[in-house]
Amino acid sequence: MALQYSDAVRNAQLDALETTIGTSAVLKIRTGAQPSTVATADSGTVLASLTLPSDWMAAASGGTKAKSGTWQDASADNTGTAAHWRLYASDGTTAHAQGSVTATGGGGQMEVDNTSFASGQSFTVTSFTITAGNA
Repeated sequence: MALQYSDAVRNAQLDALETTIGTSAVLKIRTGAQPSTVATADSGTVLASLTLPSDWMAAASGGTKAKSGTWQDASADNTGTAAHWRLYASDGTTAHAQGSVTATGGGGQMEVDNTSFASGQSFTVTSFTITAGNA
């Protein structure tokens, strides 16, 4: 039988993610395929890099944790198609999580208002939710 956790345990695991990464986490949206693991070197071109709000995730509930506040950048760094993201500690170099990017409604782990970035354009992360496993 598969291991199962209560919502309370799953919520605690998710809340520990934000605690471990810390305040003022750095989000980088990149082109190309995401690396095979978070420990693997960065890949693709950085399209945008932004420092997230101090409290960047809402408290976990029902085994899910969603972004808190507005995640947007007034000026993308480069031109290209967004394909994956990485979350870093406030130092911008210690990677802790990664996943896919799609346009809003596309089902990616992170959704943005437009995946075609142009240098200098503004963009908004419209959805970002993490769901704990083992329900």
